[in-house]
Amino acid sequence: MTCETQTTIGVDLGDAYSRFCVLSSSGEILEEGRIATTNAGIRGLFERRERSRVVIEAGAHSPWVSRAITTHGHEVVVANPRHLTIIYQSTRKNDRNDAQALARVGRLDPRLLSPIHHRGEDSQVDLALLRARDVLVNSRTKLINHLRGTVKIFGARLPMCSGRSFHWKGTAEIPERLREVLAPLVKALESIDAQIREYDRRVRVMAESKYPETRLLRQVNGVGALTATAYVLTLEDPARFSKSRRVSAYVGLVPRQDQSGQRDLQLRITKSGNGFLRKLLVQSAHYAMGPFGRDYELRRWGMTLAARGGRSAKKRAVIAVARKLAALLHHLWRTGVVYEPLKSQNANAASIPA
Repeated sequence: MTCETQTTIGVDLGDAYSRFCVLSSSGEILEEGRIATTNAGIRGLFERRERSRVVIEAGAHSPWVSRAITTHGHEVVVANPRHLTIIYQSTRKNDRNDAQALARVGRLDPRLLSPIHHRGEDSQVDLALLRARDVLVNSRTKLINHLRGTVKIFGARLPMCSGRSFHWKGTAEIPERLREVLAPLVKALESIDAQIREYDRRVRVMAESKYPETRLLRQVNGVGALTATAYVLTLEDPARFSKSRRVSAYVGLVPRQDQSGQRDLQLRITKSGNGFLRKLLVQSAHYAMGPFGRDYELRRWGMTLAARGGRSAKKRAVIAVARKLAALLHHLWRTGVVYEPLKSQNANAASIPA
């Protein structure tokens, strides 16, 4: 079907029901209505309809809905919510108008919606394992902070230690008066830590057996099985990006821009895209620049930036390293080359005559 004769359908997804609007190629409203946000509802609307362009907004239901619509032969565009100001700034915002707005923008040029690529169902399941681990880690952090804060009120302090060892090392100095009160939290902390260790084991096994390409990424110091697997699952295919540096923008690690005439301001990073992967890349950069990081070119470059001093110099350096790390991992994945931590230094040494 040519673009000139193609109808466009905007669907405003809701938790129980979704509104839809069907536009002709000339922009006339052909049909409007409401369907249940279920497989049966999606099938009833799209199963026997001629091929159309369907525009939906990214959200909790968009992954499975986009897959369901695609199976019926339609083109699906998943709009980035950050680029839907025409909807969120409307003075007449409701589900019916939202569906129509999605259809009208999608009919003109889907690129205006900065379409999002949803990963496959298998990748989504594996990524759910990584996110479940992340929820436990966040819960452990909140429990530790609560224990430290409670003890501090009574004039005591718990020793500094890692989250992994806190349930047996950090809680040993809880004041006697608080032991009974805080015992359930300590027990919960111990249980959560055991579950995190089990998730870590499953991630390592999954990385080795199901995603062997992660070995290329784990060549870089600071990048473990967790970050490498999340990177592969999030991008899915390295061919999606023609240039490695575009991955940095995809995960929101590039500065915002505000350029007009002679003014060209460099602002904070965009923080767009996948926040989970961005957090892992920043954590890897922290490790690479920390006391346990091994010597390699990216670490040296980051330490040079941090040494320039100034307010938040170390923080900016870590973000810069994470940005380069995002591009480096894509390059290693796409090319399959062996990573040389000190490539420039080795090249200079080789050029010195004996």
